[in-house]
Amino acid sequence: MGTGINMWRIYRPDAILVWRDEEVKRRLRRYYGILNNKYIAKFLIAKKIPVKIDDNDSLEKLWREHDRASKVFRETMKKIDEGELKYGELETPEISYLDLKVEIAKRILQSCHFCERRCQVDRLNGKTGFCRLDKTSRVSSAFLHLGEEAPLVPSGTIFFTSCTFKCVFCQNYDISTDPYNGVEVDGKRLASIAAELFREGARNINYVGGEPTPNLHVILEAMKYLKVNVTQLWNSNMYCSEETMKLLLDVIDFWLPDFKYGNDECAERLSKVKNYFEVVSRNHKLAYEEGGGEMIIRHLVLPNHVECCTRPVLEWIAKHCPNALVNIMEQYRPMHLVPKDPAYKDINRRPTYQEMKEAYKIADDLGLLWRPVS
Repeated sequence: MGTGINMWRIYRPDAILVWRDEEVKRRLRRYYGILNNKYIAKFLIAKKIPVKIDDNDSLEKLWREHDRASKVFRETMKKIDEGELKYGELETPEISYLDLKVEIAKRILQSCHFCERRCQVDRLNGKTGFCRLDKTSRVSSAFLHLGEEAPLVPSGTIFFTSCTFKCVFCQNYDISTDPYNGVEVDGKRLASIAAELFREGARNINYVGGEPTPNLHVILEAMKYLKVNVTQLWNSNMYCSEETMKLLLDVIDFWLPDFKYGNDECAERLSKVKNYFEVVSRNHKLAYEEGGGEMIIRHLVLPNHVECCTRPVLEWIAKHCPNALVNIMEQYRPMHLVPKDPAYKDINRRPTYQEMKEAYKIADDLGLLWRPVS
């Protein structure tokens, strides 16, 4: 970081021009407002909501307090957004709603169920589950990303190691398959990285990987130390648990989720994950209905998978998340295990022009807004 801070203006003029699209601005109203300091990022407001907790409180009691604080948070954010309340006049409590989230995340880490694999291992004390991570988080790289969707560029991307999936075509397999391919970070170090990205011009802090979900405890803790008004962006496969979603809903401003498969069979075969459609669709719906709804849903078009995956995914989005922007991605190329194993010969090529044309037609017929971000 540190060179070419403004080069994105040359290489990605669409990152400026996209905001001339009034429909994009309408659907991303709060995100656009944070960019212009009209609105306050959720995590900063969460720091102002007082809670009452004790070290001896059970996890169940902490969740009850979380539910109460969530209602107060949403009422407070609405008043701040509408100008009825000034953020700067709010006192900082001794223990905040964000502190409560950090404590719950640490409790979950002792019987880990951040993702729906629900390994139930004690990561806090050195055990590892499917993700092969203990309590330590590692960042492989962090930089201003110029290749994300136009409204997000330049994006302050923080790539975590490891993943909750085993996609046979993974393009980031060097970090997703190696949990040690990175440097250790705690909450303070992660906050420092995020603040530096913001100073260099990042429009958002983009938690990605690999997969950010196993690192939830460190990400939430970092928000305690981060003081700048910057959008928090969750870039995920969305196979997280309902408990994880509850912890995220009131601190994540923008959602950048993947919706890969239209059925469980393809998901299990290509990403080694069970019950995919139910879990991922549930979490997309939560983000849309309870998490502010400002999102760009990514769907990677796989060769020979337009009817089994692309069509049902886009149909579901049109029905359940109609105001979401959709990136219909043509970036698939055979990588990782695909070229080596004849079992995956059906996806051992790029998608054809005709397949992409059909995917776009499906989106158009469904009335989805995809052109500004695809």
